[in-house]
Amino acid sequence: MILNVAKRDIKSRLLPLVLSAGIIILDQVSKLVVLWTVPKAGGVSVIGDFFRIIHVQNPAIAFSIGHGIASGPRRTLFSLLPLAVIALLFLYYLLTRDPLTRLQKWTFGALLGGGLGNYVDRIIRPEGVVDFLDFKFYGFLGLARWPTFNLADMTVVLAGILLFVTFLIPARPAEEKK
Repeated sequence: MILNVAKRDIKSRLLPLVLSAGIIILDQVSKLVVLWTVPKAGGVSVIGDFFRIIHVQNPAIAFSIGHGIASGPRRTLFSLLPLAVIALLFLYYLLTRDPLTRLQKWTFGALLGGGLGNYVDRIIRPEGVVDFLDFKFYGFLGLARWPTFNLADMTVVLAGILLFVTFLIPARPAEEKK
């Protein structure tokens, strides 16, 4: 009986990793489309000046943090640091004894997929992570435009927020039994 529960738990933790793989594939395909169709530093207006698809490559991390670090140390740091964070999240996800809700498992899957999507870029693209979604921000927070991002970035942010909220709000007993 205990072995069956353990197998079921392992299966329920591995299944959301299919979402991770799907996000990595979708992210990389979208970046390839941009690389093949949009000239570097060029762009296409989708909804006037509000939303554009542009082609930039970010050698730093989110919001270009670390852009001023020399390229050798920056590449090493930004290859090892995300890998360590992803590995820690993955180990926590697989080894935690605390019961995770179905939503938390799938959110972990999305978070890992987004993180790995950008990690692939850091490894295979020496110029940096391909960013292409560009939105006008109308001067809010002093920004004319929101920093350009990609599908992996969007997934990491949304899944991170959702995961944080799921740990703050206790699950209902009926949801955990399903």
